[in-house]
Amino acid sequence: MEKKRFFCRPMGAPGSVVPRAELADSQTSRQLVSESEWDAVYFRSLEETGIFLNKPQIEAVRHYEGPLLTLAGAGTGKTSVLVCRTGYLMAIHNVDPRNILLVTFTSKAAGEMKERIAKLPGLTRQKATQVEARTFHSFFLKIIRSRGFNQKILSNERVKQITIKQILKKMGVEDTYQPETLISILSSYKMNILTVEDLPSRTDEEKEVKRILSAYESWKRETDQIDFDDILTEAYRLLKETPSLLKMLQARFRYIMVDEFQDTNPLQYELVKMLAYPRHNLFVVGDDDQTIFSFNGANNGIILNFDKAFPEAKTVTLDINYRSPNGIVGLGNTVIQHNKERKLKTLKSTKEEALTPQFLRPVDTDQEAEWVIEAIKEKVLEGKSQYRDIAILHRTASSSRAIFEQLTLDGIPFVSYGATDQTFYEQWPVKMVVSYLRLAVDHHHFEAMEDLLPTLFINRDQGMRVIRENEAIQPKKYPLIHLTAIHTLKGFQKDAIRDRIKLIKGLKDLEPVTAIKQIRSQFYDKYLEANDRQTPTVNKETLKEALDELETSAKRFKKISTFVELIDDMIRKNQEMVKLRSDVQADAVSLMTIHRSKGLEFPVVYLIGASDGILPHSTALEANKMEERAVRDDKKNTVHQATEEERRLCYVAITRAQEELYISSPKVYRGKKADVSTFLLQAYPGENQDKTVGVKEKERRTSQASGTKLGKPDSTERPKKTFLAWLCTSDSCHIWQKIITYEDTELEHKDCPLCQSKMVKGIKTF
Repeated sequence: MEKKRFFCRPMGAPGSVVPRAELADSQTSRQLVSESEWDAVYFRSLEETGIFLNKPQIEAVRHYEGPLLTLAGAGTGKTSVLVCRTGYLMAIHNVDPRNILLVTFTSKAAGEMKERIAKLPGLTRQKATQVEARTFHSFFLKIIRSRGFNQKILSNERVKQITIKQILKKMGVEDTYQPETLISILSSYKMNILTVEDLPSRTDEEKEVKRILSAYESWKRETDQIDFDDILTEAYRLLKETPSLLKMLQARFRYIMVDEFQDTNPLQYELVKMLAYPRHNLFVVGDDDQTIFSFNGANNGIILNFDKAFPEAKTVTLDINYRSPNGIVGLGNTVIQHNKERKLKTLKSTKEEALTPQFLRPVDTDQEAEWVIEAIKEKVLEGKSQYRDIAILHRTASSSRAIFEQLTLDGIPFVSYGATDQTFYEQWPVKMVVSYLRLAVDHHHFEAMEDLLPTLFINRDQGMRVIRENEAIQPKKYPLIHLTAIHTLKGFQKDAIRDRIKLIKGLKDLEPVTAIKQIRSQFYDKYLEANDRQTPTVNKETLKEALDELETSAKRFKKISTFVELIDDMIRKNQEMVKLRSDVQADAVSLMTIHRSKGLEFPVVYLIGASDGILPHSTALEANKMEERAVRDDKKNTVHQATEEERRLCYVAITRAQEELYISSPKVYRGKKADVSTFLLQAYPGENQDKTVGVKEKERRTSQASGTKLGKPDSTERPKKTFLAWLCTSDSCHIWQKIITYEDTELEHKDCPLCQSKMVKGIKTF
């Protein structure tokens, strides 16, 4: 492997100073809690079991009554604080364990906390199990069950999707909506304390979505079922309508703790506040810098405004990272400090390592995959790591296509943790194009015919019935021609069928990428653009991204048949891999989205696709012209909000690494030049910029102390803004122009007015 593939800073970074976090003070409870203090015995007993808390952890653990926000940076030991504070309440303040409620988001986290509480010194397992440590859904299900809610829990996502499909079929629109995205829309409304009745109905498409979801809700009532969202909405309604029940719960749960508070949605927050009233003994732990699930209803404003909802609240910041060396922590600090909507904190590290984050600049995603897998194989061969030590993180499903294939082709054991069990080629917008390629090779591929019927605006069941019945009587070289026998079709629809067959005939001898371009240019891109029914559920930019990536994949092949064979191999490999997921001891590389990696950690992390357009994603850079489809405070998304969440994603990815971090930024993405992620370049400031990690934050903290609003610049400091801009691609020209018109955002590129070089869209901070 070439020695200079990896560099100690991103290519194009204005500065050369490597950001490193300050090393933390090594003092623990052993030095910080003296023997003369009244609660020293508790901390001595913790130390005997190997638990040594630092200063902010001690402060959080000692908190007794009233609201407290614990800002827990990545790797700062938040679970230890929750567990030890639970023990402290019982051991020092003699709190009855039945009066403690600890709420988290996953069963795994709840189970881990129960186990760790049981191992605390001085506690019996019986006493520890009396602490109510549950997920939100488990706890509130227990409450509604106690009041006669005996409905069956609809937990199978496949059953939900099949039900939606049946409703779509009954309404005659089965090929127009994706069931999972319809369910997501409904969930978003419920988590914002809204109902189906609150869904918009301005356009025909919105009215149709409302009818579909209303039918779904009716089906659940008729079959006596509720889903996970309903557990919370029913609990909310029950507590609102039954004051006696609420008072009973308030009397019992005198101390409430919430884990991963940054992921809380408005409905969960309201439920917690109801239970905590009137004592407000609410202890919440979270990190606003890791709020990355807004699409699932998480609202960053909840944790940011906790002190406004509870003016008497105290704040403790856990700022000592035990997970990563100072180079990785330092990079995370310098990346996230550019966000404005955040609580001020700069993490320190407990580890000093010579190896700093390494950066890679391959030509494209295929070369990226080759280089990353080559590096992984070399690392394992030399005995430096096992496959299970390594994670490869990516922003979107499309950006993982090349790495998935390279892992497969090289025979590297890996497990892909995607949102679904499907490969890139099985995503519906990609699958339809692949179906045309299949028919170019095999004119009688009936499954492919069924897939493409929606592009002809023909009902799948009706179309396949006509094809099969007529093919049995009179076989044709191109069975699609049987569709012209459907009596209800208009003349232009029959012409479209003949044109489509003509297209398929002409594809056979083309190279795959040329064939895909023809399919897109002749009808498919227009089909996607004109289909308003997809607008409420799927971002069209995401569809285009997937199709562009399909073209990138196809460029490697000369024959369609060879390309289709690869696709089938990938699908088969994925089916085998799905079975491997259940083996937690498998020695396999983990391939997952950044979202999926939240809460996890790995000795070695490869972050791929760290280029503008991928991270930050193009949808964030152009968020100002895209309507927000989910409910978020009834506002449209903005470039600022979307970009800040993308930066938080980058921060989460960086902070997953325990020992080594490698970041790759392809030069070309979707056939276009891609700059190294702005987030990374900002982390390496030039000579005339502030290079000291945390200096800006300290200045802002000083402003805050003097009365300036949290997270905002002082009135004497010029505020920096991030906006879309045209950037000249010439190395010798530094001109840029702010994009201020809608027409500008529609252009792919323009000429520089100074040097006539190509200008591309990017972001500018000024």
